[in-house]
Amino acid sequence: MKKKRKVPMRKCVASQEMFPKKELIRIVRTPDQEVRIDPTGKKSGRGAYLCAKPEYVAMAKKRKALDRALKVKVDEEFYQRLQDYIETGKLDE
Repeated sequence: MKKKRKVPMRKCVASQEMFPKKELIRIVRTPDQEVRIDPTGKKSGRGAYLCAKPEYVAMAKKRKALDRALKVKVDEEFYQRLQDYIETGKLDE
């Protein structure tokens, strides 16, 4: 009999729903207070998870979910970069 592996779950800050970690995007506030997209999930700093769909980015922006989760003001330009990252799958940093 094959052993079943436990799937790590994380909560989306926009919808407050639990999803498998691999389906979410990690956004991190680095120790020098910079907000970045973390495709590897390994950068150091305070992290928050967001579902990888454009409607969740709009929801997070409207509810200021990332501002609260990361305890820092997230600017308009970052939300645009996040939207582009979701649509293209490429990070332009």
